Amino acid sequence: MEVLQAIDRNKLPKHIAVIMDGNGRWAKERGEDRVYGHHEGVLSVREMVNTCAELGIPYLTLYAFSTENWNRPKEEVNALMELLVNTIRKEVDELKQNNVRMHVIGDFESLPEICQKELNEAKEITAMNTGLNLILALSYSSQWEITEAARKIAMDAVAGKIKPEDINDGLFHQYLNTAAFPDPELMIRTSGEHRISNFLLYQLAYAELYFSPVHWPAFRKQHLYEALLNYQQRERRFGKTSEQIQTNTPQHV
Repeated sequence: MEVLQAIDRNKLPKHIAVIMDGNGRWAKERGEDRVYGHHEGVLSVREMVNTCAELGIPYLTLYAFSTENWNRPKEEVNALMELLVNTIRKEVDELKQNNVRMHVIGDFESLPEICQKELNEAKEITAMNTGLNLILALSYSSQWEITEAARKIAMDAVAGKIKPEDINDGLFHQYLNTAAFPDPELMIRTSGEHRISNFLLYQLAYAELYFSPVHWPAFRKQHLYEALLNYQQRERRFGKTSEQIQTNTPQHV
């Protein structure tokens, strides 16, 4: 593919986060119900995981189910939970074979017991894998995560485990669900919406945001390549000026 050839393999993001949006709209456009869109979206998940693994990207976080999604019609929520269980059962052997390690962030205990069981088994089966880290955000919201982190810090301060003056960005990060992972450098949202929707608000502080008009069930590796090429064309300054970045860039002879 021409886009793939234009991508610099030495400048790929270490961590990509994805808001997989548009399953319902994609299905509606085809005269199908929303659940059909979720089923088809699994194919996009598989392609995204395989492509990131092929490219050597170490971390991929997928926003699979938000805390707000519990407010959807009961029939849709039940179908999503069933789809989650069935997908994990079908995919876990391939994840292990492809050296992908699975992680979960979010309010794990709010998930149905069968989901918790399947997720724990998949995490155990893939625990020794050393390739792509696949992070599923399930029953997750960033406001919940930040509130939980603040509560745990307060409890540890009251218990005398930490002092108020010890609290800084580094310590706060240790209390987040994502403490074991680097912050995302690229966030992709599909289906044309331009919102972060309560997703990794703390961690996305310096991420590049890419919004694709393509609905998630139609999102394929070509679209990921386009997002990566767009990412590489941006200048990541982290508060510095362009001149400072250019000055600090090693000169190759």
